[in-house]
Formats: sequence, structure tokens, C-alpha cells
Amino acid sequence: MTNVSDLLVYFGAFLFVIALIGAGAYLLKGALMGGSSAGGGLLRGRERRLGVVEAAAVDGRRKLILVRRDHIEHLIMTGGPVDVLIESGIDRAAHGGQETPPQPGGGDHE
Repeated sequence: MTNVSDLLVYFGAFLFVIALIGAGAYLLKGALMGGSSAGGGLLRGRERRLGVVEAAAVDGRRKLILVRRDHIEHLIMTGGPVDVLIESGIDRAAHGGQETPPQPGGGDHE
């Protein structure tokens, strides 16, 4: 039967191994991703090209969605018998609007 001091040594060794695995994963993530979307690294992050800028409910079924792709916006109505592209090629910079970051998950703004 092992005594308490042996159990403490085993537990300490276990914690040390877990800490080494965590430190290795952290360093590997930093080396692969470069730390930022614009920075270098083995796997560089990219600027997101596609996002939902805003969404609004028209009625119980239909929804207007403003989608941004490569700094150009498109207004789409979904939920009816067919989805309809209402306006395409809206250049936000040409209309003097300030660019807003897209909502993660297509955030609903009603």
C-alpha cells in the first residue's frame, strides 16, 4: 500500500505533465496562427469576406437581410415562396456610411 507522500508525488507529477501539455498547445497555437489576423504565422488568419450586417423581420414569415461581401452590400428578402434579391451592389463607402463589423451568427436587429 502506498503512503500519502507517494500519492502527493504522483499527483504533483500529473499536474506537471498537464501544465506541459497546456504550455505546448499554447506555443503551438501561437506559432501556427501568428497571433493576429494580419500577422504572420504558419497558418495566417484572413479578413472575413462575408457577413450579415443587419437583419429585420418584415412579418411573421419574411425577413430582410443586409449581407456584406467584399465591402459591397446586398439586400435580400427571405421566408416567402421564393427568396428575392431586392438590391445588389450597395457600396457603403459611396453613400458616406461608416462600415460596421458584421454580427457573428447573423445577429437579429429588430
